[in-house]
Amino acid sequence: MKPDSKLDHEVIIIGAGVSGIYQLYRLLEMGVNVTVLEAGGGPGGTWYWNRYPGCRFDSESYTYGYSFSKELLEEWNWSEHFSGQPETLRYLNHVIEKFDLRGHMQFDCHVKSGAFDEDACTWTLTLDDGRSLTTRFLITAIGMLSAPTMPTIEGVDSFKGTAFHTYYSPQEPIDYAGKRVGIIGTGATAVQLIPEIAGKVSELTVFQRRPNWCAPLHNGPIDEAAMAEIKASYDEIFAKCHATPGGFIHGPDRRKFAEVSEEDRLTFWEDLYNSPGFGVWLGNFRDVLVEEIPNEAFTNFIADKIRARVDDPVTAEKLIPKDHGFGTRRVPMETKYFEAYNRDNVHLIDINETPIECITPAGIKTTAAEYEFDIIIYATGFDAITGAFDRIEFTGVNGQKLSDKWIDGPITYLGLQTSGFPNLITIAGPQGGSVATNFPRGIEEAVEWNTELLKYLHKYKYNRIEPKLDAEDEWTEHVKQTYSYSLLGNSKSWFTGYNSNVEGHDKIRYMIYNGGAVRYRQRLAEVAENGYQGFDLR
Repeated sequence: MKPDSKLDHEVIIIGAGVSGIYQLYRLLEMGVNVTVLEAGGGPGGTWYWNRYPGCRFDSESYTYGYSFSKELLEEWNWSEHFSGQPETLRYLNHVIEKFDLRGHMQFDCHVKSGAFDEDACTWTLTLDDGRSLTTRFLITAIGMLSAPTMPTIEGVDSFKGTAFHTYYSPQEPIDYAGKRVGIIGTGATAVQLIPEIAGKVSELTVFQRRPNWCAPLHNGPIDEAAMAEIKASYDEIFAKCHATPGGFIHGPDRRKFAEVSEEDRLTFWEDLYNSPGFGVWLGNFRDVLVEEIPNEAFTNFIADKIRARVDDPVTAEKLIPKDHGFGTRRVPMETKYFEAYNRDNVHLIDINETPIECITPAGIKTTAAEYEFDIIIYATGFDAITGAFDRIEFTGVNGQKLSDKWIDGPITYLGLQTSGFPNLITIAGPQGGSVATNFPRGIEEAVEWNTELLKYLHKYKYNRIEPKLDAEDEWTEHVKQTYSYSLLGNSKSWFTGYNSNVEGHDKIRYMIYNGGAVRYRQRLAEVAENGYQGFDLR
């Protein structure tokens, strides 16, 4: 792509996480004048920010790393089947150094706003340091879980001890020994954190609103021989990921629930429960996540597992969800999470029974008691997928705000663009294929498709791209229809756009593409083969 001397950059990428790193690599291969603006003090995205104890992959390490470089695959050794945050951050920094990407990244850069100039066909970004930068194409790589939400509880700022959201965990490790700790939330983050600190603190009090279905991760080390075998099998590993709906090595068993005898069914489920990773969620009978009766049977199986692992029957029942079936929300993978509640120093408070009234200078006050803490940790989740977009003021054609267009839920074409906002490409945006898959597998495909698109625009001298309204309407309706493909569309979760801590997010908002990675890949290929059908190119 030819540089435009009137612009600061031909392409600007917002975000230096997994997707931003790879998009930068591909654009530099093309010789593009590109920079990455990253809010953090270093690269890594979610793996830079989330430094809480226990933070790690829930997809196998060797399926999470990049696949584009044989040399990178050969030289990097994973130490665990499910890598922890420190190792993952080292890996991403290794990739950046290997391919000489750091010089094209700017850190501690908070983008306040981006405005499209219709006459010049360019974007102007305003940063919180007062700078303005211009670019022809603006690519967002801002992540799907990068806008943390605090609970709407009175007095949050009054607490005199140490308090933080897990996303903003201190970079220097905290000494939890002998501390009184309160955790609000029992989502995926808390499920990793709680067993890590339960044996270190003097008292750990967990405030739970809605329990989650969880299953054992079964992590373990990767020795030298196992790593050599993995390296020899990378082609097979990535081919398997390529063939599954979720981009994982785990794909559905093609048998139906009713086709298998009860004895064989229970044996199969025991094997799944004792196997590592997402097999227990994604490797089940093909109708368990689709039909109510099979899902109810497996849900009861998992509930009995929780009862067997938690000593106190009352506590066990509190940890068993009653409002959704197993797998209808993203399943947190855990290591001795349920056993943590067997400790005398760990206490579970059901805030449905005794709601939190306020945060006090000393701790947390419920309708039943006041609890004093040295540390309060907010494991209260994220304004998922669209939240990071809402925190930047994007202004498109005729002054339209993206937050206004998406107020009732995202409207996109392929999850990659939205009409009225030309040249804004959302490679990790809502309704795209990567959001509902093993993230790097989906991201690599989105980045490669986007790179070929930019090559096409350059070849035919186009400098403006925007979805046609009818194509956008068709895609958005198709995304809604995919919610009927499985039971995932029936639960209140970030998959469906629910977040009680965000005003207006108390309804379904059709955030993800539920058609699976294979279907999504085929659709992208068809669009490209037909001259980027559905886009208005000028």
